[in-house]
Amino acid sequence: MSFQIALSGLNAASTDLQVTSNNIANANTTGFKSSRAEFADVFSGEAIGIGNGVRLAEVRQEFTQGNVDITERQMDLAISGKGFFVVSDNGSLVYSRVGAFGLDSNGYVENSERERLQVYPPRGDGTFNTGALIDLQFTTDTSPPQPTGTVDMNINLPAGATIPAVSPFNMADPQSYNHSTSSITYDTLGVAHNTTFYFIAAAGGWNAAMSIDGNQVGTLQPFAFNSSGVLTTPANGQLAFNGYNPGNGAAAMNVTLDMSRSTQYGSSFVVNQIAPDGQAAGRLRSFEVDPSGIVFARFSNGESSALGQIALANFSNPEGLLKVSDTSFQETYRSGVPQRGQATQSDFGVIQSGALESSNVDLTEQLVRMITSQRLFQANAQVISTLDTVTQTIINIR
Repeated sequence: MSFQIALSGLNAASTDLQVTSNNIANANTTGFKSSRAEFADVFSGEAIGIGNGVRLAEVRQEFTQGNVDITERQMDLAISGKGFFVVSDNGSLVYSRVGAFGLDSNGYVENSERERLQVYPPRGDGTFNTGALIDLQFTTDTSPPQPTGTVDMNINLPAGATIPAVSPFNMADPQSYNHSTSSITYDTLGVAHNTTFYFIAAAGGWNAAMSIDGNQVGTLQPFAFNSSGVLTTPANGQLAFNGYNPGNGAAAMNVTLDMSRSTQYGSSFVVNQIAPDGQAAGRLRSFEVDPSGIVFARFSNGESSALGQIALANFSNPEGLLKVSDTSFQETYRSGVPQRGQATQSDFGVIQSGALESSNVDLTEQLVRMITSQRLFQANAQVISTLDTVTQTIINIR
């Protein structure tokens, strides 16, 4: 029996060395969580109260936070705080702290185990459906063009301006108008057009004219200011020009000039701002993830689109999770059911883009533990050697 007790001690020390060596081997593994071997004594229940050795009770995973290392790679994500990434392994949901993601041939975001990152789908109103999960996918689709409908213009026209000497208005003759300024507008196909606005002083107010690609659009549009220099006519400040056919297959352009913020003061002609809406078609240029986990696709036309919000999960007892792959865990009865949420909310951590969580292994602690396990192994081996000597002595008694 004594040999068996010492042998159980050797096995325990050997197991502890295995766990420690695995921790040390993974000291630089991204997102690795160290383990700890826990042992319990074996007691037979005999009246004399002597135990029967030691056994391995559990190898416990330690889910403490690892350092966050900056990588500046867009597909690298780190969770600072509580939570696990939710990933799909062919439809089966598993959980991971490793945020080293990449793209497959179809644009799906996945980790090294080919498990796809899960996000909450956008509803289209700036919110996300937290009751559903979808695979995060980037496509080569372009951002569709938007035609220009309104040009928001904030200018100052000089009070007391003289009526042009040349009449009627002719955009080719600078003597027939007082001031002009230009902008870019877009048709329904996303083609850019040079658009110029002309301002002509008139009795009791002003007239505005517009040309697109050198072609005058519609007729002159009158507007006027009061004695305080505030626009009063038209009341809403909207000057609508008739449709313009760009001749390239696009629909007619109907551009409204919004002058509601413009003024007439004694200073010179000043263009404070020209803000036309509309845009050309755009190609996917990059993506970014904000701290709350919202994934934005950025396009070459300056537009952005929310593709989803990264889903996080937490557990009542993370140490009860079952490790199923190099980087992922699966829920068990001991871990409890996953509690889903979003980064920065409730007790979930913050998602940092361009960073990875490093291993939480404390190398100094592991080296000390290795020395302790080595001494325990030597001590149990010495017990066996001593028992062998005692046995030999008993056998040699005559």
